[in-house]
Amino acid sequence: MPAPHPTPPDRKAWLSLLARTPADRLAALFPDLPDHHLLRAPEIGSVMVQGRIGGTGAPFNLGEMTVTRCSLRLTDGTVGHAYVQGRDRTHALRAAAVDALMQTGAAPALRPRLDTLAAEEAGRRTIRAAKAAATRVDFFTMVRGEDK
Repeated sequence: MPAPHPTPPDRKAWLSLLARTPADRLAALFPDLPDHHLLRAPEIGSVMVQGRIGGTGAPFNLGEMTVTRCSLRLTDGTVGHAYVQGRDRTHALRAAAVDALMQTGAAPALRPRLDTLAAEEAGRRTIRAAKAAATRVDFFTMVRGEDK
């Protein structure tokens, strides 16, 4: 049996970033798809989302979420995969193509675009956190005489 193909250590991070990036922004940064063969055409399905009480309790089924998945092979044999939330087949196809390209010699040229996406996402998170902090309410209890 042949040795498994080594996986770049940050592949999980870029797959996650590509899945969270809005489809129109991904299309703007990666407008051209490379030559490829579809191994699994973009298809829509659902996955069960699990939650945990307090983040550490026993898992429970929270509900289903719609996802689109795609797998493709570049002409050099590199395989790319993608799962994205929602029903956007083009988003899944483009994310799979970028995943495959990031495993090739094209990765250094593509890295600045991914860094741009990561910076934009960090900016959106900061804005969202600031809006949430503005609505924070601190509850306190006054010490009454009989509580001594």
